[in-house]
Amino acid sequence: MKQYEAVIAALEMLGGYATLGELYETTLKIPDVQWGTKTPCASIRRIVQEREEFSKIRPGLWALKRYKDRLPAPLRSDENVGQTSEEIRRFDHTYYQGLVVQLGNWKHYITYIPSQEKNRRFLGKQTLGSMAQQTEIPTFTYSEIVQRVKSIDVIWFNQRKLPKAVFEVEHSTGIKNSLIKYVELADFRTEMAIVADKHRKREFEEMLRSRAFKPIAGFVRFWSYQELSATYEKQSALSVFNLPDFS
Repeated sequence: MKQYEAVIAALEMLGGYATLGELYETTLKIPDVQWGTKTPCASIRRIVQEREEFSKIRPGLWALKRYKDRLPAPLRSDENVGQTSEEIRRFDHTYYQGLVVQLGNWKHYITYIPSQEKNRRFLGKQTLGSMAQQTEIPTFTYSEIVQRVKSIDVIWFNQRKLPKAVFEVEHSTGIKNSLIKYVELADFRTEMAIVADKHRKREFEEMLRSRAFKPIAGFVRFWSYQELSATYEKQSALSVFNLPDFS
């Protein structure tokens, strides 16, 4: 079987659309394919980028063009048939939320998502609750602080169940409310990120200059969808071969 044929077969097995992470894992399990390289994931990535059978439908998400009419409605290009803007927003929010959860799993953190979001489906497939390791937040400090931060979209806890990193996906909502939550963690050594479209970076920077957010200004970064996708793709390639992550 030729390499591109294996990629097509893998994408068919995945329902016609998948993240590169899913595609790496599935393609490399297909027998009788000669990769002839120590970096087959790079070959798979090049195939979907260059061959006409494939199309990119979100950062890090690829589909077979001939499956375009069978994709979930929010992923279809024909004006998102039958979907309201709120349904599309929720679908995309869950997509990026799921990427962050999977990254945390690969990095061996305890991943958390709020319990009210556990039934949302990543790409219409598995639920966020099945991807995250916890939907009940650990009591890592005073209860009033825990109550105020438990609605954060994704938290990575270390093995001592202290918050290593927090992430809010701001697909269309205001950034200010997320930063208010983050202020509650100003006394912890917690990394903080706002995940959003790259065009919102200026809004983020202007908001962070507010005096109210001075305690966390040095700890919060802006993470665009494209940057998240690139990190996800790199980590998924490492995870396929069980290679250590030194980032």
